[in-house]
Amino acid sequence: MPAGGGKMTPRQLLANVRDIMAGRGSAQKRLDQVVSTIAGGLGAEVCSVYVRRAGDVLELFATEGLRSSAVHQTRLRVGEGLIGVIAARARPLALADAQHHPAFAFRPETGEEVYHSLMGVPILRDGRIIGVVAVQNRSERRYRGEEIETLQTVAMILAELIAGGSLIALDELPPAEGLTGRPQQVPAVRLSPGVGIGIAVLGQLKHDIHNLVAEDPEVERSRLRAAFTDMHGALDALFQASDHGLDGEHREILESYRMIAEDAGWFARIQEAIDGGLTAEAAVMKVHNDIRARLRTANPYLQERIHDFQDLADRLLQHLTGADGSVGDIVLPENAVLIARSLGPAQLLELDRSRLAAVVLEEGTATAHVAIIARALNIPMVGQARDIFGQIVAGDPVIVDAEHGNVFVRPGDTVRQAFMESAHERERQIASYRALQTLPAETLDGVEVRLNINAGLRIDLAQLEETGAEGVGLYRTELLFLSQTRFPDVAAQQALYADILDKAEGRPVVFRTVDVGGDKILPYLDTSRGDNPAMGWRAIRMCLDRPAILRQQLRALIRAAAGRELRLMFPMVADVAEFDSARALLDLEMKRENDRTGRLPASLSVGAMLEVPSLMFQLDMLLKKVQFVSVGSNDLLQFLFASDRANPGLSTRYDSLSPAMIRLLGEVAQRCEKAGTSLSLCGEMAGNPLDAMVLVGLGYRDLSMAPSSIGPVKAMIRSLNLGGLRRYIEVLYDSPEHSLREKLRDFARDHHIAI
Repeated sequence: MPAGGGKMTPRQLLANVRDIMAGRGSAQKRLDQVVSTIAGGLGAEVCSVYVRRAGDVLELFATEGLRSSAVHQTRLRVGEGLIGVIAARARPLALADAQHHPAFAFRPETGEEVYHSLMGVPILRDGRIIGVVAVQNRSERRYRGEEIETLQTVAMILAELIAGGSLIALDELPPAEGLTGRPQQVPAVRLSPGVGIGIAVLGQLKHDIHNLVAEDPEVERSRLRAAFTDMHGALDALFQASDHGLDGEHREILESYRMIAEDAGWFARIQEAIDGGLTAEAAVMKVHNDIRARLRTANPYLQERIHDFQDLADRLLQHLTGADGSVGDIVLPENAVLIARSLGPAQLLELDRSRLAAVVLEEGTATAHVAIIARALNIPMVGQARDIFGQIVAGDPVIVDAEHGNVFVRPGDTVRQAFMESAHERERQIASYRALQTLPAETLDGVEVRLNINAGLRIDLAQLEETGAEGVGLYRTELLFLSQTRFPDVAAQQALYADILDKAEGRPVVFRTVDVGGDKILPYLDTSRGDNPAMGWRAIRMCLDRPAILRQQLRALIRAAAGRELRLMFPMVADVAEFDSARALLDLEMKRENDRTGRLPASLSVGAMLEVPSLMFQLDMLLKKVQFVSVGSNDLLQFLFASDRANPGLSTRYDSLSPAMIRLLGEVAQRCEKAGTSLSLCGEMAGNPLDAMVLVGLGYRDLSMAPSSIGPVKAMIRSLNLGGLRRYIEVLYDSPEHSLREKLRDFARDHHIAI
């Protein structure tokens, strides 16, 4: 048994480690004492601490039980060996027979060949892995859950020692490229479109927690309860503020955020950490670090909740420590570009948006709550700007090109001037599009085209008036489902759909029934993503297997449209039998509502989305059963070419203006015209002026797109002479080329078509 005596209770071990940390001596000497104490306290024969250094290297910094000559000599890459696996996964690992694990990497200089069992946990600081602490035993010992918890708690204290800068230079934690002062271009992902030009404001919150080990657990639990109460009161005041101008899904997003804040499981886990010997502040950080590590490998929807938990942990710590300020309390200069690791929706609402030019997140995805709010507020935002904090300092000039997913740090005069000119040109174009608002989308030879918007939020309906669109060609009902923590009931859905129809003020609205599954994960529905989620259990497939979901939605739509026109379409239809099954459920709900109240929609139009190529072989039969067909060009393109559009290596490999896609779209238009069935297209093609030009040439007279695309597409249509375009497209049908885009672009330029 190593020095330190027999096994200790978790509280005794924490107290001993705390006393060593507070004692005298160098950081290395204290770390040597800590590993000896941990080994003794856990009844282990070995305790070792590895510190992460620049270059993703884990260096053995201290050990009790292994050969002392291996200290500062043994190194493992992140992902190499069991220690590297713990760091890579940011998860604990406990093995009774470690040497037979496939990831085991033997280091002869350590003398560890006699030790069979291993338990290790990551050392986390601010959500980053800065090291690993592990214990080992000669016997094949099965470590208990409470022992893992104890080692995780001790790891928090070790994180303070490592991050203090006495063991290694702080610029090695985490590894980062040094700031050079030179211009930098950081790739990112568009979360909310637009361009922002301004100066960098860093939104990193720091919580200095000096006391990690609790003296009196009951006092800490009382402090935690009081802080929770205060935090909920502050959130209620924020959400009840009337100046945000948010309703509908935005309000629902905030409500789901509130549900996370009120989660009893989260509160209970913090209390358990206090019972393990931590102060309330340290317990909050421990639970948050654990949640963050677990969610890193979860499905995309749950990963997006990391930012909500980060925001809530920050708020709770502020109430516990009495510290003032949050990201939302930062005094922004004019044209501020906020740089943050992550951001919660409430934090964004707290910012002075009149001074906010753009937001750059080191994390974040397009379906995160904060991104949805940013789009509603027209704030340019990019995410996944990797290591942005390693390349920027406060006050740096920044250009955020959220249209193309780039962040320019300290841009040169040439780049700045180009973006300034681009911004002025963009303002001029927007003004010219605004002048077209009341004019029809009509070609030079008198062919009219209906332009509609895609929507999914109540606030989107305001764009009908602002853009002059004729209606909503696609209302994505799934956003309501995605913003909830449980299935929205019939009453909630009915209220939303009725409000959408009210806001449309008589303009047509096409509701797409819920399209979830695949990459749109409902946290309250147990689904398997599978290897190819886009082609998996989603949309109409899921709804036919779980008919209660679809029936409740149809019931809500019927009630919301009582006395008005109801247009709805079923997504992802692969064959006529699927449409028939969905239509049968609609007929059941129509009869049910007629028997109940007799209040039905004044008219009913039912359509199918053409996204799966197999439906082409039954298209004539389908056209006898539907009032309209809507082509979903995004999915149709990826299914036609078996090309995952979410795969960066394939996203631009196949073109929507390829001969195969153009021929397919042309055939759909011809067959719908012959059958007298209305045809529309919603998807990225409709919103691109060049692609839309081709669609109009193929016979499409109803296009639905993002509101910002209405102006450019209308300008294109009003400059187009359709006769010449039709003849040119017919010439291209049999082309063997990979893409016809450049030829069509040349045609547009030669004929002065505004693309």
